[in-house]
Amino acid sequence: MKAKITITLKNGVLDPQGKAIEGALAGLGFDGVSEVRQGKVIELELSETNQTVGRAILEEMCEKLLANPVMESYSIEVMG
Repeated sequence: MKAKITITLKNGVLDPQGKAIEGALAGLGFDGVSEVRQGKVIELELSETNQTVGRAILEEMCEKLLANPVMESYSIEVMG
């Protein structure tokens, strides 16, 4: 089973990298861009074939290592 995990900072958490991207875009002439938030995407493949069990494993991975649940939110997309 393939999965994509998207991790972003929670609302209210300062995102200095997002602000730097926003400033760089403005400097390149892209006007009207605001509230830029950056994150990360992790794609992986599990040998698990049961979707329910696989999703539980992915949740555990996120909670224990991939995301900081205090500061970050994550979403899991199972792709097959």
